[in-house]
Amino acid sequence: MSSFTVAANKFWTAYKQDTIIGLKLIDIYLGYIMITGILQFVYMVLVGTFPYNAFLAGFISTIGSFVLAVNLRIQTNAQNKEEFPTVSPERAFADFAFCSLLLHFFCVNYLG
Repeated sequence: MSSFTVAANKFWTAYKQDTIIGLKLIDIYLGYIMITGILQFVYMVLVGTFPYNAFLAGFISTIGSFVLAVNLRIQTNAQNKEEFPTVSPERAFADFAFCSLLLHFFCVNYLG
């Protein structure tokens, strides 16, 4: 167990030192989305799925937002610059915003 705590401590120290604030904000957003998805699923298990379209639209919105945010994090990470040489952080964020609007438009329309 001590080797796990040493590795976790080393990871946390490197994360705090080497990760820029923009990526940390995206990570916080990813954590929030993950908690929201878990709470939606737990609510569905405990209460039921009476308005099934509402649950499905909310859960798909959560999963889609998570995927889009992961893509934003990958494209804005400086270590991945050779894989995305023509994508600037501003363009990556514009793509994220446009795709998020499109995703939520379809989710709201799915509600009925």
